[in-house]
Amino acid sequence: MEFVKLAVQDRIGIISLDRPGKLNAMTRQMYQEISAALVQMDNDPEVWVIVVRSTTPKAFSAGADLSILHTVLTSGEFNWQAFRPDRFDMGLQVSKPVIASIDGFCLAGGMELALSCDMRVAAETAVFGTPEVTWSVLHGFGALMLPRLTSLGKAMEIMMTGERMSAAEAERLGLVNRVVPPGELESATMGLARRIARNGPIAVRMTKEITLRGLNMSLHDGLRLYRELNRTVHASQDSVEGMEAWRERREPQYTNT
Repeated sequence: MEFVKLAVQDRIGIISLDRPGKLNAMTRQMYQEISAALVQMDNDPEVWVIVVRSTTPKAFSAGADLSILHTVLTSGEFNWQAFRPDRFDMGLQVSKPVIASIDGFCLAGGMELALSCDMRVAAETAVFGTPEVTWSVLHGFGALMLPRLTSLGKAMEIMMTGERMSAAEAERLGLVNRVVPPGELESATMGLARRIARNGPIAVRMTKEITLRGLNMSLHDGLRLYRELNRTVHASQDSVEGMEAWRERREPQYTNT
């Protein structure tokens, strides 16, 4: 991959955006590489948690590279094809927990990448925003996600003014899980990832599944899903290990089986 670096450390898959000279402004290729990296990590049995970060503190991502993408979108170069959720900003589904580690600019498409993650840890110096309307462009995926994380009125204000917000404001609105000093961003993010990776990976993935599916279900349909998933997780070796570790008052040794 040209613009994305991959690493695996302590069962944590790390996806690093690497176009620092352009503040990680995303080309079509970069959108595809990030999405492919998420799929690769999701399919790797050695990866239990995924972290998305940047190689530069100046920007998580300044958004789409409009000098390239807007030309593509308006050139008529591509023929219509049926929608498939194959990109992170188009509903790509990842079963494992994904954490965004954010410093610097997190704008437009970069904000959408952060919102596609399950959790967000931000440095105090991070700057968030959805400036698309100032360019007469739509903030698509984020327009569907923001009202799920904060109030409808605040989501409307953020997107319709295009104004930037601080990390502290993003945390206050529920868009960020926690804000830390810049020098503590990596340790805070990896600490959260390691804490999750200590747990039963099958139960973690199923917890994500029931939580996300439950958003669009009635309570009773959600409970039906819970019963099916609960039966499956209790049949796993990790569930047996978890119960034995609890009885023996020791740390469980999970194997993702």
